[in-house]
Amino acid sequence: MAQQRKRATIREVAKATGLSPAAVSYALRGIQTSEETQQRVRQAAAELGYEAHPIARALASGRTGMVGLLCGSLEDLWQQSLAVGIGRALFARDRYAIILDAAGDPEREAMLARQLRDQRVDGLIVQPVDPAGDVWAELGESLPIVSIGDSLRGGHAYGEVVFDNRAGVTLALEHLHQLGHRHVAVLTPTRASTPDRPADVHVNAEAERIGIRVDVVTSPQALHSATETALAVLGRPDPPSALFCFSDSIAYGVYAATRELGLSVPGDVSVAGFDNHPMSALLTPPLTSVDWDIEDIVHSAVRVIVGGIEGKPRRRRIVCEPSLLPRESTGKCPSQ
Repeated sequence: MAQQRKRATIREVAKATGLSPAAVSYALRGIQTSEETQQRVRQAAAELGYEAHPIARALASGRTGMVGLLCGSLEDLWQQSLAVGIGRALFARDRYAIILDAAGDPEREAMLARQLRDQRVDGLIVQPVDPAGDVWAELGESLPIVSIGDSLRGGHAYGEVVFDNRAGVTLALEHLHQLGHRHVAVLTPTRASTPDRPADVHVNAEAERIGIRVDVVTSPQALHSATETALAVLGRPDPPSALFCFSDSIAYGVYAATRELGLSVPGDVSVAGFDNHPMSALLTPPLTSVDWDIEDIVHSAVRVIVGGIEGKPRRRRIVCEPSLLPRESTGKCPSQ
């Protein structure tokens, strides 16, 4: 029977690196030492098989190593990709994500945010359903919060990775306007209870400036529900010539609806999305969408939250600029 290998001690790691046990402890926790020293200590610890006991580490540091990630709705495929990326990026920094789904419900979002605080997460990353909610001021007093997409009202986030929604909306609407579309339905996951989300506010202002009639319609992000919403919009006596969806997942429902109705994209109706999920380029026809560079969002959010946990000064506001990726799902208005 093979003899179980004895777990290495922190003193052995200290001896291997020529540092004091205290310095090794600091390096393993990512504090009071340079990144070069931290990397050297982690490498030595890995080679020796050293593993810090999680309870002892939490007691010593006052941290759990856990970061809450509260997603607005995991029915949105883009948010699923975001969660995967953030979870992996945190793991690379020796931290772990607790991923929860607000399911597009502001009350559920507030409840889950408080539960994460009560579970003593070191920090919270949120893509808020309700950025104006009172819960953020309450939580911001006890832990660092980083918001993705929209700012939290009142500046209660430690940091934010926000989207230039006006620019994204303008890119999409101007693209449709140039193709001759003058009546556009905008499908948004925003509910009546959270009407002040920036993208929804901007769409009316930009449509008036450009000269487009817009119908703003709330749509769930789940495929079946998005399909039902699109069927209702396209079945109106005066249907729009284009649909602009504030989530590529909603656009997938529009595709399903057009096929059910026997309509062609873009021959009968043009379709545009808003987050460039990888699947969008594989559709038939490929989906025109606004791209926000998800990899940069992931790394920016993780950098800021880790800085907040460690008390390091960081650039706390990062604005993501969009780019439009025109594909074959948008074409000239059929009435032209």
